[in-house]
Amino acid sequence: MPDSIIIEILTKQDCFLCDEVKDVVTRVLPDYPVRLIMTNIESDSKLFDQFKEKIPVVRINGEESFIYKAHETTLRRKLDKILEKK
Repeated sequence: MPDSIIIEILTKQDCFLCDEVKDVVTRVLPDYPVRLIMTNIESDSKLFDQFKEKIPVVRINGEESFIYKAHETTLRRKLDKILEKK
């Protein structure tokens, strides 16, 4: 899927906000050409130092788009906007 959008969720174990964000993203996935990447910040010391108190973070194509919470309507708008540019 060369034209797919990459959504990355920065997460860590036992993070209920991360689970909520993943649920929102998962609801949206079937409607878009999206590849989901889950990145555990605890597996990378640089990421952990940078994001330990700031997760979850949702990156869309490398750009931080949501911090702490993701809203389905806003996520859909952002993805629609990206697709319009292609």
